[in-house]
Amino acid sequence: MALAIEEGYKPLRSGWWESRKGMQFLEKRRKDPRFDRTVDKKLLEEAEKGNVVLDSWTMPWLLKKGYKIWLEVSVEKRAERIAQRDGIGFKKAVEALRHKERHTRDIYKSMYGFNLGEDFDPFDFILDIGTLDAEEVFQTVCLVIDSVGFPKE
Repeated sequence: MALAIEEGYKPLRSGWWESRKGMQFLEKRRKDPRFDRTVDKKLLEEAEKGNVVLDSWTMPWLLKKGYKIWLEVSVEKRAERIAQRDGIGFKKAVEALRHKERHTRDIYKSMYGFNLGEDFDPFDFILDIGTLDAEEVFQTVCLVIDSVGFPKE
């Protein structure tokens, strides 16, 4: 996100990624993979420091070490959450989400060769969060991580 801010975008605003500006940024990323490569490089550098939690669509494939969790939820449920969060209609949320994901999948397929949302090989755990609220997701992920028993660094 810091790199998007440096480019003059405002991704911290709720709903920005599904907005017109967010879609323009997505189109820019489709045409020029440098942004994504820079972000991924910085995330890999952070991961090398150890003892970090990363929220990334690419790291499960690019980073060989670590424990990887996929949070699964239907497009409809995510659109419902986006519509509620951003005060937009459900149909508009579904359209924006599908557009964003289709192009994001294309970006990562062309850059790295994996199928986002279809290839689950790098994941250690898949959690369906469709019926969970944010706090329940957090607690469940913490429980899973605690049960793995990572060594102290």
